[in-house]
Amino acid sequence: MNKPFLVMGAGAWGTALALHVARTGAQVHLWARSDCTLPSGAMPRLPDFPLPGSVHVSSTLPDTTFQAVLVAIPTQSLSGIMPLLPSGTPAILCCKGIEQRTLAFPLDILARERPDVPGAVLSGPNFAREIAAGLPAAAVIAAPDLAQARALSDRLATPLFRLYASQDYTGVQLGGAAKNVIAVAAGICIGAGLGENARAALITRGLAEITRLACALGGQASTLAGLAGLGDLLLTCTGEQSRNYRMGLALGKGASTTDALASLHGVAEGVSTAEALVALAAQTGVDAPITQCIAAFLAGKLTLSHAQAMLLSRPLKEEYESPT
Repeated sequence: MNKPFLVMGAGAWGTALALHVARTGAQVHLWARSDCTLPSGAMPRLPDFPLPGSVHVSSTLPDTTFQAVLVAIPTQSLSGIMPLLPSGTPAILCCKGIEQRTLAFPLDILARERPDVPGAVLSGPNFAREIAAGLPAAAVIAAPDLAQARALSDRLATPLFRLYASQDYTGVQLGGAAKNVIAVAAGICIGAGLGENARAALITRGLAEITRLACALGGQASTLAGLAGLGDLLLTCTGEQSRNYRMGLALGKGASTTDALASLHGVAEGVSTAEALVALAAQTGVDAPITQCIAAFLAGKLTLSHAQAMLLSRPLKEEYESPT
């Protein structure tokens, strides 16, 4: 019998991943920080989706070995669970963001704290509720070792959830982190009544900004044109299920950053990511005007009208510039 999988984190994304992995025919241990299964056998963040018998929920880690561990913990909390990872077992980090205090991406955190654990990242245009429902979707699994990325993709893919392998873990992680910031901006745009034309322009120029930064960090422009870049960006900037987009909507309608955050059920990674991206852009000499404006706006250093004026008064230039 094949070894089970471990999913760490029983929020909406972790629950959805556990349901997906169960569909591959595997046994799944879903680790929660506290015992929280509903009487219906479902999890609080996705109460409409009862867990099958092949998913076992516990707040303690079972004494067994696993095929792989899927880590669905917010990036800012990732270092805290690193000691719990089983040595030698591949860890697929299913979180998007940048550690604020160190500017580290998820795989950087893993390499820093658990060099004995081989790592990969999963990213793409995926809403938890749709993955839980088994609706068609696709994503990327990226790792320093392409053979490992391929093996994990083959093992976890299903006909309804296609997983593509990549070795560009830098581009995949940057795309997953930066799109949340652009999504906040897109929500502000619609919430403030600036229109669909403005949102489309913002998404497009945001992608150019992300691509420049990814290439400066060693990633590939082609990755940002794929699922982990453009695909995730489009979904997060237009879908009502996106927490970052919903937060932007509230901000555009006049809510404060504190109130907009409080209204969410979950984490809006774009808030913690914005300042980290500004710092990375400064380190690499990359022009990132949208990210800079959003970071300043979220910090209360810039009004919406001033941010709009700053972006619209930038000098005109050729649309395309080589990111390399």
